[in-house]
Amino acid sequence: MKGRLPTSLPRQRPLLGVTLIALAATCFASMDSSSRLLGQVMPVLLFFWARYAFQATVMAAWLAWRGGRRAFATAHPRFQVIRGGLLAATSAMSFYGVQHMPVPEFTAINMLTPLLVIVLAGWWLHEKVSALRWALVAGGFAGALIVIRPGSGVFGWAVLFPLAGAFFYASFQVLTRRLSGSESPYATHFYTGLTGTLILTPFLILSPIPVLATLQSAPGWQIGLMLAIGALGTVGHLFLILSLGMAPTATLMPFVYLQIAVATVLGWLLFRQVPDGWAFVGMGVIAACGAAGAWLNVRATARPADPVVVDTMAD
Repeated sequence: MKGRLPTSLPRQRPLLGVTLIALAATCFASMDSSSRLLGQVMPVLLFFWARYAFQATVMAAWLAWRGGRRAFATAHPRFQVIRGGLLAATSAMSFYGVQHMPVPEFTAINMLTPLLVIVLAGWWLHEKVSALRWALVAGGFAGALIVIRPGSGVFGWAVLFPLAGAFFYASFQVLTRRLSGSESPYATHFYTGLTGTLILTPFLILSPIPVLATLQSAPGWQIGLMLAIGALGTVGHLFLILSLGMAPTATLMPFVYLQIAVATVLGWLLFRQVPDGWAFVGMGVIAACGAAGAWLNVRATARPADPVVVDTMAD
């Protein structure tokens, strides 16, 4: 029997929100590393398109099975389209950027995103951010700067990819936060995949890539990795949507820094790339800020009197 899909999620569950965003960070780091590996043997645009087609197909099937036509309803179609476009732009920066930069360093530069999110959330969503949380986010940002050392000239023009991606992704996360209170997260996830697929399909059709020939000649591991990229993106962003519906943005942001650690481990395992000493210093700063943020979350959960600020969308 078909069950009714929820239009919103339980609120004020910061520990579960933190767990979900940590899992999302792991998925994203794994997706970036897989993209770098697959990009060495397959056109990036092809598996970039497949990543969104996978999400749209899986979520459409799931929604149709669980809720029928009403499960696809959305009260804010224009925000769904904008959100999908922002994520597609973010993914474009990631999928192409990791072809020109080591994944750990690329990920570190992307850690500019949380600072931008805090600024946008405070301005747009009117979320209250304590001075201590501001300090933790700033500390994590400083750690990211130690990793990348702006002005060193190590990465050249390729640094524009993660910088642009950070801006697109910050806007995407804040819009996700605004949608989370009034839309089904599952319908939102479907429209994100659909928007990305529709945006990328004309580019793929007009490109010189022989799609069928490429897929037919690709060995099984390449097809499997392409599907894994789609699955990691789909699951990771679903976790992100769910987490942003359970806790304020400022509570969650310190934990996205986990993505740097996962990217570093995968960079060593897959590409034998090891960050230098300064990079590890920066990662230590980031980890310390994340641990302090976790302690604050546990204390807030143990003391119900501490407010958890929740904002819902009004159109």
